[in-house]
Amino acid sequence: MTHSLSRRDVVKAIFAGSALCVGGPAIARTSSASFPQWVEAFHRRARARGISDAVYANVMRDMKPDTSVYALDKAQPEFREKLWQYLNRRVSDWRIMVGKERAHEYADLLKRIERDYGVDRYTMLGLWGMESAFGDVVLNPKHMRPILPALAALAWGEPRRRSYWEQELLNALVIVERGWAKPGEMIGSWAGAMGHTQWMPEVWLQMGVDYNRDGRVSPFGPPDDALAGTARFIQRRGKYRRGEGWGYEVRVPAGASANSNGMAPISTWLKRGVTRADGKSFPRTEERARLWQPAVGGPVFLLTQNFSAVRSYNPANAYALAIVHLGDRIRGDGSFVQQFRGGERILTLDEIQEVQRRLTKRGFDTGGTDGRVGRDTMRAVRAFQTKAGLEPADGYPGLKVLARLRES
Repeated sequence: MTHSLSRRDVVKAIFAGSALCVGGPAIARTSSASFPQWVEAFHRRARARGISDAVYANVMRDMKPDTSVYALDKAQPEFREKLWQYLNRRVSDWRIMVGKERAHEYADLLKRIERDYGVDRYTMLGLWGMESAFGDVVLNPKHMRPILPALAALAWGEPRRRSYWEQELLNALVIVERGWAKPGEMIGSWAGAMGHTQWMPEVWLQMGVDYNRDGRVSPFGPPDDALAGTARFIQRRGKYRRGEGWGYEVRVPAGASANSNGMAPISTWLKRGVTRADGKSFPRTEERARLWQPAVGGPVFLLTQNFSAVRSYNPANAYALAIVHLGDRIRGDGSFVQQFRGGERILTLDEIQEVQRRLTKRGFDTGGTDGRVGRDTMRAVRAFQTKAGLEPADGYPGLKVLARLRES
């Protein structure tokens, strides 16, 4: 099983993605062995990976498998978002504001990572913001759980991708064996992703870097190791190209196709009438890029290899676009020049807080009024939309919801 599949699992599990339907009983296990029997049999696999009997006993002997993950593994997204809604929720005022603060706070660290791995610092900030809200949810019990009982349950009782879960459990045990983390410190999503940039155990082992030189590799605590290891991943597995951007918003001639499968030099696209949407010149016409329009009637982009490199961290175009656009906004760039068909502007931080305050006053629980749109706020918005007869009742806190709340 590849890392890309695990990133899909992560996106379903962490706060940044649409909330999950988590109700209902756990799905029954399909393993013929009881969990203690399975733990005893799995011990041989652990020994073969170099895990000592003492570590295995300490971690696995009295473990209770987290069988609630079976329902999460099969859950469907609770909310369906259009692309412009997906981007608006993630490239939010709050993330841009905090991202600018982190850019200043960690300027030296980001400069070193940029020097050592070539990955643009603002791309790294965009990814950090997407994956964990700049570390804000790393240890939040509303979003994270102990990953060893979760992985053990999946390796024992989940027939789909069982070999993958077994390997990730073994990887997690190797991490404990190396002394990089204690079992109780390994907190993450139900799928096993941990830390500032939501590493799966395999990524921790294969791409991790002791960047702050404290003697162990860790995606927790100071963000040095997490950001450096993630930049290393994007550089090595994604083939990130130093000194190049991710792409450009462009305009295409009327009647021309806004999508292409193949890469071509930007000089070729210029000859075909493709220009930058902001009217500026392309800084490097030798770069190769492909044309992409994510939604009919919306913005069009020329995407370079570095967009694919970012996408290697999770193979979803919307995810990669959110990361690079958030990074650009933190850098100080503006919104897209062209609007998505049927879309609307992003609510400001003050407006989102106003939505949350007004919903709370009406008895809808938003989980706080911090200006961040998470699962609780979306559920509250959807309940209000349903009660007020607003269609669609999609949980999106947009201009229509704000206007209706202001009516009384």
